[in-house]
Order: sequence, then C-alpha cells, then structure tokens
Amino acid sequence: MAFYSEEEKTEDYLFKIVLIGDSAVGKSNLLARFARDEFYPNSKSTIGVEFQTQKVDINGKEVKAQIWDTAGQERFRAVTSAYYRGAVGALLVYDISRHQTFDSIGRWLNELHTHSDMNVVTILVGNKSDLKDAREVPTSEGKALAEAQGLFFMETSALDSSNVSAAFQMVVKEIYNILSRKVMISQELKKQDPSWVGSGKTVVLQDGSQEAAVAEPKKGGCCSS
Repeated sequence: MAFYSEEEKTEDYLFKIVLIGDSAVGKSNLLARFARDEFYPNSKSTIGVEFQTQKVDINGKEVKAQIWDTAGQERFRAVTSAYYRGAVGALLVYDISRHQTFDSIGRWLNELHTHSDMNVVTILVGNKSDLKDAREVPTSEGKALAEAQGLFFMETSALDSSNVSAAFQMVVKEIYNILSRKVMISQELKKQDPSWVGSGKTVVLQDGSQEAAVAEPKKGGCCSS
C-alpha cells in the first residue's frame, strides 16, 4: 500500500522495539544475528543500553527498526523508564533450556505494561532452540502462555539463525499494519471533515501517556518518531 510519491520514499518510518527478558537468554546475540548476521559464543552480559537500527522493507516501504538491548540483571533496572519510553514493539525472550527464565515472563510483561502502552506489539521468543537435548520448556508450554497473554510466539536460535529474522519482521510488520489502518482511518475522516485533522498530519499509533506518534512526511521530506 503506497501512501507517498516516489520522491517521498527515502525514509518512511522509525519504530522503536525493545528486547526484554532475563540475563543470558541470548538477547544480544539475537540482535547481532538480525542486524549483522553475527554470533558471539562467548558474549558477556550487556552493560547498560545499546541499540541497532535495521532497515526492513514492507510492501515497498522502507521501515527502520530501532532495536534496543539492555542487560536483564536487576541492577540495571534503573534504566527501565527511559528504555521503554516510546517503544511500539517488544521481543520478550526466554531460554528454552532454562525454565526459570520462562517463569520470569510474567514479571517482564508486568514491567512492559507498567512502563509502556498496553498496545505494544509483543512476541514471546523461546531462544536457543538448537539446544534440543537440554530443553526444559516444551514448545507447547510457550505457545499456551503466548495465547493466554495475547502474544505472538516463535522459537529461535541465534546460533544457527533459525527464525531470527522472522521474529523481528513479524513485530515490525504488525506495527506497520496497525499504523496503516490508523492512516487509512485518518484519511477517511479528513475526507469527511477536513477540519478534523487541523493543520497537522499526526497519526497516533498508541493511546495512553506514552505516545508514539508518527507524522506523515511532507512533500520532499519525511518524518518519523
């Protein structure tokens, strides 16, 4: 679905996506595999916060996913509010070979909902699917929790690349689809009542105090949140 002319397609949207979950579940390696096709077998826990920006093509539109990664250890919880602010997507990661990381999912979901909008597009990711002999969390258990919480679900392996790109792309595509519907609705309302939009062209992706607004690019340029 095209909203803009060819010269307006240089950069369409920027979506902030956060990686959350216990320490050592493989969040940094998932990001490294997706963004750079790299894997670090001896990677240490992330210190503080870092992010990578990755371009994703959706229906001919260039979408930039700004993916934030931080350590899951409790001593880094001070970065929480800033880390979640403006996020429109989340990958909630656990390690299929360590059931205690799966047991933490509820706490991470509560934190996500506390510090961001309830409508953040979230996928539950069971990482390290290559560790078949060490599996402690059955696939069915992951699926059942995702269904109960209204989340997307996928098992991945940063080591062998299985489903890594698919997991990130699923989140980005769903955010884009939600935004596209918002844009269509706003355009229809504007046609019916031109004064409804006023002088701006802002389309709000989320409700609530943590707004993530995406502005339609003007002629010859573009804006993103």
